[in-house]
Amino acid sequence: MLVWYVSYGSNMHAARLGWYIGGGCPPGGKRTYPGCRDRRPPSRSAAVSLPGGIYFAGESGAWTGGMAFYDPHLPGEAAARAYLVTLEQFTDIAAQEMYRPPGDPTDLVPATGAAVDAAVASGRATLGPGRYETLVCPGRRDGVPLLTFTAPEGASAARCRPPAPIYLSMIAKGLRESHGWPAERIVTYLSARPGVAGTWPPDAVAALVDEALVDG
Repeated sequence: MLVWYVSYGSNMHAARLGWYIGGGCPPGGKRTYPGCRDRRPPSRSAAVSLPGGIYFAGESGAWTGGMAFYDPHLPGEAAARAYLVTLEQFTDIAAQEMYRPPGDPTDLVPATGAAVDAAVASGRATLGPGRYETLVCPGRRDGVPLLTFTAPEGASAARCRPPAPIYLSMIAKGLRESHGWPAERIVTYLSARPGVAGTWPPDAVAALVDEALVDG
């Protein structure tokens, strides 16, 4: 079974997603990933927009600072990137986001499969109470379900926290790669996100985006 894994955070940057698939520790990161059992790259990717928005909260174990979460009840649209992967790969990516070992046949694999079915049927399903353990299906693309994961609470219930520069830089690179946005649009988009707004001055976001896009 194929699904679209939808990323709205750092995994919009294809090289960042590559560490989840192939394993290893990305430059500047604090975590080493085991990777997916199936290490083939996604067969396709596409720029997508989700109803709602993203916010930053919690504490990233990989980068420090706030993490990106999707809230379908926020106004506007969330820029995202969809990757066509197998259900097994999606399960393994989800496991690594949840700090669980991928491929656990006694727990996560059947649980995720059941949650995918439930999310496709109703739009939302829960694997657990933790971050990235709430599965959301915002629709289909080419007849294949779009799937992403987020926190159980929305932005209104979260304590927003600014993201680390390296994390925000990867999101900026992902927005350029997937959507082809110019720097000015990326700055406007990121500066308005809860967790960035009011904590990152717009000129600091602009300087970070300019540097990120020069580095590629």
